Amino acid sequence: MSYWRGVVKLMPELRAYARSVASNPEEAEDLVSDAIERSANAAQCPQALDELRPWLFRVIRNLYIDEKRKQKVRLEYSATAVRLSEGLVETGSKAEETVLLRTAFEQLSSQEREVLFLVDIMGMKYAEAAAIIEVPTGTIMSRISRARKALLELVNPLQATEEEAKTGKEKLYL
Repeated sequence: MSYWRGVVKLMPELRAYARSVASNPEEAEDLVSDAIERSANAAQCPQALDELRPWLFRVIRNLYIDEKRKQKVRLEYSATAVRLSEGLVETGSKAEETVLLRTAFEQLSSQEREVLFLVDIMGMKYAEAAAIIEVPTGTIMSRISRARKALLELVNPLQATEEEAKTGKEKLYL
């Protein structure tokens, strides 16, 4: 049996399986289409129906898992971006806030950018970031505190000054 005849014969089963794993019919149809496209472009694809069936099911499953991972990363990135920008700028549009935040982030030292990226953007725990940078966890805690403060000062100097006044800390300018 040819590959395409096998795909046509398996189509109802592929759709049913995709619907069982996907959250909506459109996503299921996309999974089936993508699986067929992948299999058609694969260097080696089973030709026998009894081998093609489980192979296509695995392709659908892997595509589904990949898509869920992508969605999770996007959600985590969005949540991190919100967490970073919350309270930093209270006026202006979101686009202005994003540009301001990115510009300020680029002005930080490489050490400050690195620790902010790992902890606030990637959502790593202090211990994970410490292992990557190869410093003690306490050092990460200090660096993240200083980096957040530096970013706040760049984005909103007035708010940073108010924060210092609340805590009773003042800068010494020499």
